[in-house]
Amino acid sequence: MSVEFVEKKRWLFLGLPFTFTKYVIKEDMITVDTGVFTKVENDCYMYKVQDVEHTASIWERMVGLGTIVCYTGDTTHPKLLIEHIRNSKAIKEFILKESEEARLKRRTVNMLDIGSGEVGDIDDLQ
Repeated sequence: MSVEFVEKKRWLFLGLPFTFTKYVIKEDMITVDTGVFTKVENDCYMYKVQDVEHTASIWERMVGLGTIVCYTGDTTHPKLLIEHIRNSKAIKEFILKESEEARLKRRTVNMLDIGSGEVGDIDDLQ
């Protein structure tokens, strides 16, 4: 069973969804649809998401909204903003979990400094 979140960007004033931005978050992809006259659809695969951040200003908290920042390896949106949405904490956790699973599936997990010792361990370093 696949899980999918569909959220609309909302105004901070009363949290109403009168914008023309829609976010679709699936297990393998994040899609951002924007525009009225010129529709733009932008996709980012989950395995490209490297880090996720959740922010909520005082105004967002007052109307039950939040913003998610996804730092990605995508060329069009290295910093993907999912702005002023409901259920932002649950969606952030979903993105974290699914992006990790997608990286493991594709074997693209970044392993930084694994097995690196201190500089003193290297004999040839002068």
